[in-house]
Amino acid sequence: MEDKEYDRFSKLISSKQKHKLKSQQMGRSAWTGLQVFGIIGWSVVVPALLGTASGIWLDRKYPQTFSWTLTLLLGGLTAGCIIAWQWLEKENTDINNE
Repeated sequence: MEDKEYDRFSKLISSKQKHKLKSQQMGRSAWTGLQVFGIIGWSVVVPALLGTASGIWLDRKYPQTFSWTLTLLLGGLTAGCIIAWQWLEKENTDINNE
């Protein structure tokens, strides 16, 4: 029974080592991970800020019974999350195809 566990563990370690070497050959590092966080962050923040700014302007120019600022903030946040999700899906597909 221990031999099966040892073989499974050995295969797992070998797989992780191959993945790490492949990542190093492709130039991926911890900095790449930080860059991904930055890209995702900005892709969410920028649409949310644009929506908020547009909402503030609309609240001043065309007051309504509802808040344009909150509405467009949520719209921008939703759009930013969708953009980030699509980018992550594309990156995941690219990584898995390699």
